[in-house]
Amino acid sequence: MSTTARLRGRRVHLERRATATRSVRSSLVSLAGLIGGPVVHQAGQEVGRVADVVARLSGPEPYPPVTGLILRIGRRRAFLPADALDTVHADHVRLRTARVDLRDFARRPGEVLLARDVLDHQLVDVDGVQVTRAADLYLAPLVGRVVLVGVDVSLPTLLRRIGPRRWQARPTPERVLDWQAVAPFAEQAVDGPPEVRLRDSRAALHRMRPADLADILEDLGRAERQQLLGWLEPGQAADALEEMEPAELENLLREAQPEHAARLVDEMEPDEATDALRDLTADERENLLARMPAGEAAELRRLLTHQEGTAGGAMTTLPLTARPGQTIARVRAELATLAEHRTEIDAVAVVEDTGRLAGDLPLFDLAVAEETTLVADLLAWRTQFGPPCTVGPDTPLDEAADRLVAARASSLLVVDDEGRPLGRVLADDLLDALLPERGRLHFRRFLQ
Repeated sequence: MSTTARLRGRRVHLERRATATRSVRSSLVSLAGLIGGPVVHQAGQEVGRVADVVARLSGPEPYPPVTGLILRIGRRRAFLPADALDTVHADHVRLRTARVDLRDFARRPGEVLLARDVLDHQLVDVDGVQVTRAADLYLAPLVGRVVLVGVDVSLPTLLRRIGPRRWQARPTPERVLDWQAVAPFAEQAVDGPPEVRLRDSRAALHRMRPADLADILEDLGRAERQQLLGWLEPGQAADALEEMEPAELENLLREAQPEHAARLVDEMEPDEATDALRDLTADERENLLARMPAGEAAELRRLLTHQEGTAGGAMTTLPLTARPGQTIARVRAELATLAEHRTEIDAVAVVEDTGRLAGDLPLFDLAVAEETTLVADLLAWRTQFGPPCTVGPDTPLDEAADRLVAARASSLLVVDDEGRPLGRVLADDLLDALLPERGRLHFRRFLQ
């Protein structure tokens, strides 16, 4: 599908959303204006005042249905189920009958108190890929019930809420997010359910680029970003952490429970994990390493022995190796098993039986070679372009960068004194280390 067609389809999709229609806008009820408003029965007598609105955020509905109201009657707070409501107006609620069964409120799984748990709290705008704050929530009638349809995030709405009572009940939807484009953090309610199931909007978080998720994590408060990390798969969360600013990542790891922080660091690429661990104190670092699998912890401890600012300190230890006698088909098959590390592999190191480096094959050459070709034959053809670009583990990064530029390569191999490959330093790792004031510049962002 062409870019124009995709943009046209997205525009049509957005135009169809309920809060974009005039009919829905004209029937919007401001939650901020409704709180404190009277609840009257059929005869018009006041039963109580609206203290909060209860809605069910989980479930298949695109717009969460209101399941009831919390009424303030003197010092008592009682629950009024949604089936007792007749109409919900901008400044009051009318009931179906004069006889009302006021029950004690007990939160059910998936329910939240909109004023207490969502209003003025942080939200993720999935479409806009940003963190925002709910200045107001809008309710609207839909197929015989009242549903939550949008979130107002505009400054005029905040000003309206501190104005006279007659202003507070008037929706000012200058900047409204459709609820389907919002991922809320309503589970932070202390007496609420321990988990509200993933909605469609949260599922959209799983389709975000790691760089976008990193931006969101950096903008969230402490509780919200730990909650967002809990929604993501460990591998996706680790990818996002790799894109964060070092100071923000350091804070995040300190805020997280040690078991969770250790699991996230374990999922990160070894070079990125090493950088993250270096920013922690020795005690914090050892606390996380002790909670990791023994093999992974030992590898990270080995990497931490290399000085920061050297090739050994910036290298990844996931170089794919091949033997001269293997076929290209065999190497490709092994490469396919490392798909999750695609951003860390741009070439295959060829080693002799002794483990000594024999050459380096770029992925492009492997892609265009015949499957039956031997690695040794392809390596012999590559000799016309000169020897592979290598450095020692103690080579300063500025010197490694000079060699990389001179070789016109996208990575260089780190080898020991015997010429055996220890790891690989990628161009984006050099940029991150040499240009910290420019932020974390990852080639993978441009490729995505």
